[in-house]
Amino acid sequence: MNLTIYSVVNNLQTIYYVLIIAYVLLSWLPNARDSFIGRWLGVLVEPYLSIFRRFIPPIGGMLDISPIIALFALRFIAMGIIAVLEFVVNLFG
Repeated sequence: MNLTIYSVVNNLQTIYYVLIIAYVLLSWLPNARDSFIGRWLGVLVEPYLSIFRRFIPPIGGMLDISPIIALFALRFIAMGIIAVLEFVVNLFG
């Protein structure tokens, strides 16, 4: 049971991690974020990234490091969810 909880949360975290990286890589290509895939990724990723952009301004006006911090936070959140769910399963299971 614990392996299943870990697998589900870890897989969801990995998928979202890849979506964030793909969205960041699209920013390096001209007009890529205006494509269907770019807009779709923006709808999925921008709400999460905007939380970090409120607190972390771009360095030098151009370099946005908020996605890096967001990726670290995503991993810590996933680890926390796994720990809480394992505790609940061990408590009631």
